[in-house]
Amino acid sequence: MKKQIAVSAASLTKREALVSIALIGLLFFIFGFVTWINAILIPYFKIACELNHFESYLVAFAFYIAYLVMSLPAGYLLKRIGFKRGMMYGFWIMAFGAALFVPAGFGRVYGLFLAGLFTLGIGLAILQTAANPYITVLGDKERAAQRFSIMGICNKFAGIVAPLLFAAVILKPTDNALFEQLKTMEGLAKENALDALIARVILPYSIVAIVLLLLGIFIRYSPLPEIDTDVEDEGLSLSNAHKKTIMDFPHLVLGSIAIFFHVGSQVIAVDSIINYVSATGIPFLEAKVFPSYTLTATIVGYLLGIWCVPRFISQLSALKLCTLAGLCFSFLVLFSDGSVHILGHETSPSVWFVVLLGFANSMIWAGVWPLALSNLGRFLKIGAALLIMALCGNAIMPLLYGYLADIYGLKQAYWVLVPCYMYLIFYAFRGHKITHWKRAR
Repeated sequence: MKKQIAVSAASLTKREALVSIALIGLLFFIFGFVTWINAILIPYFKIACELNHFESYLVAFAFYIAYLVMSLPAGYLLKRIGFKRGMMYGFWIMAFGAALFVPAGFGRVYGLFLAGLFTLGIGLAILQTAANPYITVLGDKERAAQRFSIMGICNKFAGIVAPLLFAAVILKPTDNALFEQLKTMEGLAKENALDALIARVILPYSIVAIVLLLLGIFIRYSPLPEIDTDVEDEGLSLSNAHKKTIMDFPHLVLGSIAIFFHVGSQVIAVDSIINYVSATGIPFLEAKVFPSYTLTATIVGYLLGIWCVPRFISQLSALKLCTLAGLCFSFLVLFSDGSVHILGHETSPSVWFVVLLGFANSMIWAGVWPLALSNLGRFLKIGAALLIMALCGNAIMPLLYGYLADIYGLKQAYWVLVPCYMYLIFYAFRGHKITHWKRAR
């Protein structure tokens, strides 16, 4: 396969940059579609595979732990083969992971489902390692948060569509009655009912596998340019001359920890809300819409970011406000009681503060990435890999939430969010300024 010649991001015409942003937006839509289906899979597998809360959150763990395993190898892979071929291979690996759902569905083998999710995560780690630094350098540095907000809308719009579409395909209007009957079923009748329930995932994931395969071919032959990120200007080259590894950039390392806590808190807000709403007495088929509410709140935050940054507020100020709001909403989740009637749902106000966490999370990713990747020069791809590695927070934090939920209850388990937002506040106000470890002491 002929290698495409890499070009400088600054050399792209306005049309080439817009086409590139549109294509990367497509990638972020795919990220969202594949990722946020987990919001339905977690409670669905909990029922169909008879799992406790901890076991059900292994869905998120298997999917996101792949980032810890694959991100740094993905960074070195991209340095060798370039962005476009890396994206192509990422899509093909994801297609194989989706295909594993077919034998897993026929045998109701939870371990094979987890293997499929892990493989999907490996492919997605490669794609994310390529796409995020790509969008960071594709334009003015001060507008990076604006571009990330556009990408976030693509991602979260898919997150709204995916759970609802997936639920429409695998759930039936009579399933509330079926879920109640399963509690009293025994023996062969129960096994047959559970087999039929889990088999519903076979067709949608077969379609997903085919689409991902075709997308890999499309990206390879698309007009997306191969951008050279290894060239440094004279000033940056001098500044980075004594730096040998990515660990010599404290703002990057601390930013990676910030991404760990951000994505962990974000996925908890989305993936836990169906179980939490159901625990307040709302039926599963009604509760399934709440991840979409949370992601809609995130999209509202993105739209405000596109409009306000940098016109009225800097991307750093937006980051500070969002981290403070996240901590505030977390405490309101924990300490609010009673009942409210909103959008046709009668439930605890704490549920709606979980929804509002989506708004608080909106500008954190967009704020941290440009700060963490600032002035990395030739270390950009490996630095981006370190940030993508931190997406394993999506694996570890929900698992911790599920463990605490089994012990203390679903509501009290949200205490796990408090230290996440406290660290994010530290990074927004001070951590991103630390450029030498000695100065950090």
